[in-house]
Amino acid sequence: MSYRSPACSFLQESAFPHFTGLCVPSLPPTSPLTAASARGMWTVNSQGRLGNQMGQYATLYALAKLNGRKAYILPDMHQYLSPLFHITLPVLSRFTVWTTFWKNYHINDWMSEEYRHIEGRYVKLTGYPCSWTFYDHLRPEILKEFSFHDHIKEEANRYLLGLHGSHREPTYVGVHVRRGDYVWVMPNKWKGVVADKGYLENAMNYFREKYRDPIFVVTSNGMSWCKENIDASKGDVYFAGDGKESSPWRDFALLAHCNHTIMTIGTFGIWAGYLAGGETIYLANYTLPDSTFLKIFKPSATFLPEWVGIPADLSPLLPKSSH
Repeated sequence: MSYRSPACSFLQESAFPHFTGLCVPSLPPTSPLTAASARGMWTVNSQGRLGNQMGQYATLYALAKLNGRKAYILPDMHQYLSPLFHITLPVLSRFTVWTTFWKNYHINDWMSEEYRHIEGRYVKLTGYPCSWTFYDHLRPEILKEFSFHDHIKEEANRYLLGLHGSHREPTYVGVHVRRGDYVWVMPNKWKGVVADKGYLENAMNYFREKYRDPIFVVTSNGMSWCKENIDASKGDVYFAGDGKESSPWRDFALLAHCNHTIMTIGTFGIWAGYLAGGETIYLANYTLPDSTFLKIFKPSATFLPEWVGIPADLSPLLPKSSH
């Protein structure tokens, strides 16, 4: 279903493929440097897909406030996030982006004391931060920034209501199964694994034992694998989306409107759990101890303390024993 409104202006879908069918708001008017912006402007790089963009936005929002600076986002980030959310940070004009001498400041994916004292009036944060340690103390504000537009909420709720069927007291559990390039990248680059059949079965049984009438809403970029490996015989599993990443915003909105979350790996699932609230089950310890991934990734800074981790099966990465 398309939600195009004649009151909105749009980019060509070929120029903005991630949110096909969504209204892309026009850039808000940008003005010359005011006295406030002349005292300093902070921004952040706009890299990666939805989960990365959300992490960069939230980190900029929090660190600029912590350092007493004014935050602005790049036009590309506005084009990525504004079709979904009521984001409020002002947008830099492309002319300002090009003509400002930015101080690039790399951010790791966890909060450090040094980030409370970042110097520079014109700072561009770089990296792929997506850690709750940056922004969870501002949780109500972050959730407001990432509140969905009404038509997106309505579509997600309408879909979930349609699954109600004979379920008397449904508890909706969003399941995000990240596959795609990770199927190769994790074992071959990071000495890690992606979620397997056993993990998903254990995670779903956790909710089956705790709630009377769970409904599992499965989204994935590997839907054919999900249909082959997730047991839907109990009548409580529904496969949503086409698994081809043609409309990630629909998958994300469904997950975020569920009561609870089962995620595997990746920032998409992390943000789905963060926005949904409720309980989140995640895949824990999914790399070998000597993985270089652990130099850029800290589980304690990624998964909230109240989330529940189920350890991954690392046996596929271990040498085969000979007999």
